[in-house]
Amino acid sequence: MDVILLSDVDKVGLRGEVVSVARGYARNYLLPRRLAEPATPARVAQLERRESQRARHEARTFEHAQEIAELLGKTVLRFEVKAGPTGALFGSVTPTDVADEIWRTRKVRVDRRKIRLDEPIKRIGRYELPIELFTDVTVEVKTLVVPEGGELPPEEEPATAEATEEAETTEPAEGEEPTTDESPPEEPAPVGGADGEAEPEPAGDPEASQERA
Repeated sequence: MDVILLSDVDKVGLRGEVVSVARGYARNYLLPRRLAEPATPARVAQLERRESQRARHEARTFEHAQEIAELLGKTVLRFEVKAGPTGALFGSVTPTDVADEIWRTRKVRVDRRKIRLDEPIKRIGRYELPIELFTDVTVEVKTLVVPEGGELPPEEEPATAEATEEAETTEPAEGEEPTTDESPPEEPAPVGGADGEAEPEPAGDPEASQERA
């Protein structure tokens, strides 16, 4: 049975693709979960027109790819998603989502299979997504995945982070005396015996004294 995928399905295909699957798999899993729809001739023709339109905005030469790379290098994609208190997403951001957002914001078509995302994004945060536009032309696109109705915490400047870390390692905790690596100077050993008294000078040689006399 031929169906049009409405979402990326692992080991089946990407959203918008027409795939052939077992009828029972489609009826019992894909269609009830709204992961796919029947591939009617009208819907297939609509998808083909859309892809044909987008294909005209895809990099076809090295020079054109460089122009697109410059444009996307200045682009910041933003996805507002449902997330839990720990930052885990209730869904995910896939290469198809990224490709669709680039088309929506920049009217540039990129091959979603050339978006180097090892696995879908499943946490809020800032990402740099490498995208291969053409042979020897790759661009990293900044991507923000933020919780619905919220914002990401501000990025900490590297210098500030280093200073904070250094302060945390050097400043004593409250109630503790500061410690240093310097050892107190050693007191000079007393000249004399153990009690501090001067030792008597050794007696001279008696024979030498008689000779001087």
